[in-house]
Amino acid sequence: MDGANKNFVVQIFGMLGVIGSLIFVGLELQQTQRVAIAGQQQARSALVVDIISNLTVTGIDFQSVYLEEELDYELSRNEVGLRNVIHTVWGLYENDFYQHGQGLMDESTWSARKRGIEKLYNICQGWKAYQYRKFAFSKEFRDVVESFRSACSG
Repeated sequence: MDGANKNFVVQIFGMLGVIGSLIFVGLELQQTQRVAIAGQQQARSALVVDIISNLTVTGIDFQSVYLEEELDYELSRNEVGLRNVIHTVWGLYENDFYQHGQGLMDESTWSARKRGIEKLYNICQGWKAYQYRKFAFSKEFRDVVESFRSACSG
């Protein structure tokens, strides 16, 4: 092989190295963006948890006030606490669904979360709360939830 051919081969390998590096950087940027968006989703979920927690501390029922627009309701402190916890957990499961969809949660953990979703959907208070909240959930998350049969429906 003469000097010109060796130089050509070296340039080809150099270009392949640059192209490979650019592909790697592009994939890293894509993953960084996905993690950033998932972080934003996590932050929104945490904000909702904080809001519902603050309502619970003050004895205000999230469902009555926000979802039913009812300010004059009669629920015990325990009933308010239970309903608020259920709404909080629905929000956490929605966030888990999103994290899994972005590849940020392993299958084993997601399987456990799905068992939790099924259990909550089969607690009649959980099912009722879901009926109030489902309009705010993505179709994909609703499909997961509604793939389970609830003893409380209908």
